[in-house]
Amino acid sequence: MAQHKIRVGIIGANVNRGWGTTAHIPAILSLPEYELTAVCTAHPETAAESARYFGARLAFHDHREMARHPDIDLAAVVVRTPFHHQLTMDALRAGKHVYTEWPLGATLAEAQEMADLARRQGVKTMVGLQGRCNPAYLYLRELLQEGYVGDVLACHLSQFGAGGLDRTSDRLWAKDRSAGVGTLPITFGHTIDAFCHCVGDFAEVTSVVSTLLPQWYITDTDTAVDVTTPDNVIVTGRLANGAVVSAHVASIPWLGSGLRVQIFGREGTLVYEAPGRLQGGKRGERALQDLPVPERLAQAPETVPQGPPFNVAQMYRRLAESIRTGQRVEPDFDTALQRHRLLDAIQRSSDEGRRVAVPSPSTGEGDPP
Repeated sequence: MAQHKIRVGIIGANVNRGWGTTAHIPAILSLPEYELTAVCTAHPETAAESARYFGARLAFHDHREMARHPDIDLAAVVVRTPFHHQLTMDALRAGKHVYTEWPLGATLAEAQEMADLARRQGVKTMVGLQGRCNPAYLYLRELLQEGYVGDVLACHLSQFGAGGLDRTSDRLWAKDRSAGVGTLPITFGHTIDAFCHCVGDFAEVTSVVSTLLPQWYITDTDTAVDVTTPDNVIVTGRLANGAVVSAHVASIPWLGSGLRVQIFGREGTLVYEAPGRLQGGKRGERALQDLPVPERLAQAPETVPQGPPFNVAQMYRRLAESIRTGQRVEPDFDTALQRHRLLDAIQRSSDEGRRVAVPSPSTGEGDPP
């Protein structure tokens, strides 16, 4: 594999919609390390259409057949969360490297099974927590490691996104908490991973996870459906390094306020605002100043389109290096497992009305589930 491009098969490559088409395929087509070899969709006709449109030489409607094909080095699983487990397990059993979108599984148990099999197979993996590859977040992490704020004392994170009250019937699958979707696993999961990558992991949490909008209006059928997917997550907790954290991530009906992360230390303050503004101030300074993000942290080539493909391309570059060198890179399936453990602790804290210890990355030990 060291002498040729990494040959990718995308599971979830519909030409008309989806994260695979929006982000993954443009990223892969722009990276010299990769070749888009195959696409896989649910039907032969859509698979053939996607292969023609994207220039892939192989088309499949059976993911197992694609996973067994000798010309595929890496399978990318870019479909709805409830299907991640089966598709990923089949690709791992076939001995392929795998990139699976976040959440890794619909449950902690699924994520555990996937991470365990990947380790046994000795393949390289990546999970789609691409927020941590945002150059501004990478610079925030560097500044913290260099001691810009000194000892971190307290952090506050808020993100209010406008989700609306209406849906179309093709989104009904996302109404139930059991599908592994909603504000807790997806919005909060992405946001808190990038945060933890910069600041450190949680040691304990106290949480409220709520569904404040218990019905959706389905526009194309003029009906209302009951919803159990959470839309508000409030967490207070303590990091392993002793810092305290408050976080509120919500899907609200209208006019969200976006993401803002504040980090307060003994020697200074850092503030991140999406999509990429970073400000800082140190002891004795009277106001926050903009901190330009170094261009060297944009590892994806200029040929990669801006927007959704960019951070995904940053991830694929990491994965390519791991495949070629044999070294571990993050975020892999073990990283994803740690994030699933955090989400599980948050949900249990809310359900049981108590403080819950979060398993440490090294031991996996914490409060029993």
